[in-house]
Amino acid sequence: MRYLLTLCLSVFMAFTVQAENMQSYADLDVHYSVFNSTFLLPEVAKATGLNRSKNQAVLNISMVKAGQGQKGTVRGTFKNLLGQSETLHFKEIDEGNAVYYLAQFAISSQELLRFDLQVTDSDGKTHNLKFNQEVFPDL
Repeated sequence: MRYLLTLCLSVFMAFTVQAENMQSYADLDVHYSVFNSTFLLPEVAKATGLNRSKNQAVLNISMVKAGQGQKGTVRGTFKNLLGQSETLHFKEIDEGNAVYYLAQFAISSQELLRFDLQVTDSDGKTHNLKFNQEVFPDL
């Protein structure tokens, strides 16, 4: 199961790298991606405690330093264009050589979301990560 989870999350990270959804802070790279939860295989969703639904999205954050996954903490919120804010609740997925922070949230229509995150690395340094992402419910 661990291999399957690693494979699926690696595929999402490949899309992230392709789209260059990464922010560097000195020697720390923070990768991020937002995707609809229906992209997850049922087995992966079950293993990570995520719900597969056309109206649920997932934010995936990973921290990498010197080519190695790093532990830390991630907190944050997002706002829609009307200024409505929602707090994100992250869960850590530790696979030994890779660590992911996943937050699931509801989406009801096509919209642009503004994410405001605080990423604290293994050295205790907090970095602010802000980005916009358009989301779409699955059809």
